Amino acid sequence: RSPARRITRGGRRSLPVVRGYDHRSYGEAFADVYDDWYADVTDVAATVDRMSAVAGDGGRVLELGVGTGRLAVPMARAGLAVTGVDSSRSMLDRLAIADPNRAVTVVCGDMVADLPDGPFDAALIAYNTIFNLLDEPTQRRCFAAVAARLRPGGAFVVEAFVPGDTDDASTGSEVRVRSMAVDHVVLSVSAERGQQRADGQFVELSESGGVRLRPWSIRWATPEQLDEMAAGAGFAMERRFADMAGAEFDDGSAQHVTVYRLPGGSA
Repeated sequence: RSPARRITRGGRRSLPVVRGYDHRSYGEAFADVYDDWYADVTDVAATVDRMSAVAGDGGRVLELGVGTGRLAVPMARAGLAVTGVDSSRSMLDRLAIADPNRAVTVVCGDMVADLPDGPFDAALIAYNTIFNLLDEPTQRRCFAAVAARLRPGGAFVVEAFVPGDTDDASTGSEVRVRSMAVDHVVLSVSAERGQQRADGQFVELSESGGVRLRPWSIRWATPEQLDEMAAGAGFAMERRFADMAGAEFDDGSAQHVTVYRLPGGSA
């Protein structure tokens, strides 16, 4: 669910962190605008097709960071048995509105410590959500927790941006206009502070609502670093694409969709 993409680097001064930020902050800040801002951020139909292919018809799918159900509800409508995990009650309240028949099983909790028992045929962590886990050990534990809940031969699909620069010492900040209308403006303020960490705020200014802050924070990793984490949890990389539709991944790809699979069972 993370909105972060490549951050522009600037000077090498010390940059502040988003004080008070925790695993619930993103969802609580973005729930009311997520479907408007990010409805088309990735290809929903292609995601449904990809997960149907890796899980099998009627397969059991675990989605981490399910949010408002942007992907989970269409997957369930396509016949997959979907369980979604999210720590934000506000996000899950929105999912309930989108899924009045409760086709998606919902777990309100941490996407590492509170994953439900499996076995699942496949798991999905979409659109940079793996980077919402804010340190490498927690990202590693996520891979291990998912592996423990998949059947033998089960797949873990990870969708994330490809960092443009892996210099851990780089820091910098950027302010840009995200959107603007006659009665409101949304500014994007971002700061990369080294150690593969970036923080930011969307600052929404409007005539009717005054000022609204929407913080985010990520710890990014390269595809190679994710591969190493996955291998440590017992996964092997099966395929890597540039998008959910299966475009070829190359050195110029801005994002990747990687299918990791456990040994045993049938692919």
